[in-house]
Amino acid sequence: MTETPLYRSRPSGFEIQPASQPAAQKINDFIYLSEGLSNSYMITTAEGRIVINTGMGFEAPVHKRNFDAVDSSPLRYILLTQGHVDHVGGVDLMREEGTRLVAQAHNQAHQTDDARIAAFRASRSAFAFAGAIARAWKYIQEHVGGGIAAQSRPTPDITFDERHELELGGLRMELISTPGGETTDSMVIWLPDHEVCFCGNLFSALFGHFPNLVTIRGDRYREALGFIESLERVLALEPKLLLTGHHGPVVGKETIREELTRLRDAVQYVHDHTVRGMNHGKDIYTLMQEIQLPPELEVGEGYGKVSWSVRAIWENYAGWFHHSSTTELYPVPASSVHEDLVELAGGADAVAERARAKLSAGETLEAIHLAEVALNHSPANVAALEVMIAAHEQLERESENFWLTQWLRKQLVDLRSTLEASRAKAAQT
Repeated sequence: MTETPLYRSRPSGFEIQPASQPAAQKINDFIYLSEGLSNSYMITTAEGRIVINTGMGFEAPVHKRNFDAVDSSPLRYILLTQGHVDHVGGVDLMREEGTRLVAQAHNQAHQTDDARIAAFRASRSAFAFAGAIARAWKYIQEHVGGGIAAQSRPTPDITFDERHELELGGLRMELISTPGGETTDSMVIWLPDHEVCFCGNLFSALFGHFPNLVTIRGDRYREALGFIESLERVLALEPKLLLTGHHGPVVGKETIREELTRLRDAVQYVHDHTVRGMNHGKDIYTLMQEIQLPPELEVGEGYGKVSWSVRAIWENYAGWFHHSSTTELYPVPASSVHEDLVELAGGADAVAERARAKLSAGETLEAIHLAEVALNHSPANVAALEVMIAAHEQLERESENFWLTQWLRKQLVDLRSTLEASRAKAAQT
């Protein structure tokens, strides 16, 4: 085992960083990195340049400035490791006459899918990315100048299914499809003569941590076995340098092999134990609570979570009907009877008091359930809002996961605003 597993050297508390570095970072004699919402890389050759991923549209001026300062020779290729907006968005700004855009064959289908529900995804992502985007715009206005570049939805010039080979200035590149990544058009770029692999976000945004088999911002489920198959394609290459979608390089064949093997075995363990539990008749919440990684397969949960992946695997196989209540099959949520429950309990204050007791007993999520019942009946109930805030603060202190932390912080902003307005209104009466 490596002395410091990457889930420890790249700890929880991960934050998305927009493009704001003053210069490209030199990886080796011909590879440069410009960090952003997802990393953008430049490869230099005697016959021109190659860019791998272009960031969001508004980040592209930073990446272009950073790369042009190193090498301003013609941009021959742009390669996209996946079709997510934070990879394709800067293509139009960076593309030059003669630049060839290369992607896996499913790239256009993924971009079309993104565009189809763009408003939905934007609204569901705002709680996690709004701060980073605001910082990026401020940096660009202060240090780059010009307007904010539009977001690209580019059409590739070259696509492939399984493998594709390119050569430029004596540099050989193999493009390999890895459809088990975050998107079905995921690919890695392999430089066989240098044993370097650009993998983008194949292993999610935080390498060494459990992958996101589902995102709370709203994406299609990702298949655990497909992820494992794609991981093994990279493992078989035996790279000595792995260049990921976030942070700096992962260096050393042994380190990379050990990290990928542990990650593969961890996902396989969660998949197999989820399926076994399903076949034994266990419900989804029981499995989410029961399934834990053994110490020898421990990986971080700074981006994905084991419990969320248990649910993703369960629902990927079985769908949304959990066979726990007839009401799952009808368009009437449990919240429709919250007012009845509050009335039977003797009012919102009584329910809020029980929620406070649950919180004091360490039953934080049960406290939230009860406080939500009270607030669905009386949205300005001060006691219920106080419980909700205290419960979310407790969960936020305990969270080591990027997505969960961002969600809890957004909820706290809204809850505190509502509580302040409720107290102000009460003071006036």
